[in-house]
Amino acid sequence: MRPLEGVRVVDFSTLLPGPMAGLILAEAGAEVIKVERPKVGEDARYNIPRFGDDASVNFALLNRGKRSVAVDLKDPDSVEAMKRLIASADIVLEQFRPGVMDRLGLGYEALREVNSSLIYCAITGYGQSGPKANFAAHDLNYVADTGLLGLAADRTGAPVVPHALVADIGGGTMPAVISILLALRVAEKTGEGAFLDVSMTDNLFAWEYWATGIVDVGEEAPAPASGRVSGGSARYQVYQAKCGRWLAVAPLEDRFWSIFTRLIELEPEFIDDAPHPMATRDRVAEILGGRTAEEWMATFDGHDVCVNVVRTIAEAKADPHFAARGIFAGEISDGKNTLVPIPPPFAPALRDTSITASYPGLGQDNDLLEGKG
Repeated sequence: MRPLEGVRVVDFSTLLPGPMAGLILAEAGAEVIKVERPKVGEDARYNIPRFGDDASVNFALLNRGKRSVAVDLKDPDSVEAMKRLIASADIVLEQFRPGVMDRLGLGYEALREVNSSLIYCAITGYGQSGPKANFAAHDLNYVADTGLLGLAADRTGAPVVPHALVADIGGGTMPAVISILLALRVAEKTGEGAFLDVSMTDNLFAWEYWATGIVDVGEEAPAPASGRVSGGSARYQVYQAKCGRWLAVAPLEDRFWSIFTRLIELEPEFIDDAPHPMATRDRVAEILGGRTAEEWMATFDGHDVCVNVVRTIAEAKADPHFAARGIFAGEISDGKNTLVPIPPPFAPALRDTSITASYPGLGQDNDLLEGKG
């Protein structure tokens, strides 16, 4: 039995944070009912690249195994139908700006009247209160506002646009799922639901805990390309090999550093990197640039040096290690094309990797609004 079997989720969210949270709940066994606009559905259906005739890769990946109802939320009769559906739900998930669901008649206070045990999770950029509560922004804005983007600067001080959507997933999706699971536990004990205010920016500060701690004791946050794990150490760097490929080198502890420096034959005057870390970094870069990545990995083979090659996504997915762990099991299919599902970020013992499920067609489950199913 998957842990959330029997749990019903009504999901009003779109794009990334909420849909990925819903995906995780669905992978854990919950019935997730996606609420979309009639005729057009949610915007992510039309992203590129495309997957088959009626969806995007993005939509197919994030909405595997869900159901779909197409509802005009500005129509009073549709709102009443949604209330009847939510009366049988355990969780409502939404990521509108604060106040939108209230204006539609589907806010927490209205819904708790029909379902007192309802867990209502609202994901927003800045939370339900505060001067920026209705501020328009995206992931890049959130990481900028919390100082995280400033920490991820290159050696010139220019911030680097991150490829990982840390705010959406790390500040939105994961805290939402954690909060929902905790609230479910409380509801099991007390029968009472909860309103969960999930602010992506609030939750980003956990991702820079070390920097905020440094500031709190009166020191300056690490400057660009400085700090032990942010570019200021020869022991935690990305170095380019002769072939043009890059090596991720992280022998931070002395026991790893001593093996690494011996294998690359680093001169004694550079081994103690504390006095002049950048001099050591430059010398290590020079040495590693003299041989190919393949040659270096052969040299390091069998030794604990914390070094590997920076891979492409395709190379990572073809890694025998991940294949052996079965994290890319199952498939998403539209009948003609297939995709590999997103590996659920929870322990294998809590999921069924044999499940094959597709994304829902727009409004395919509208009979739910009539009390069927």
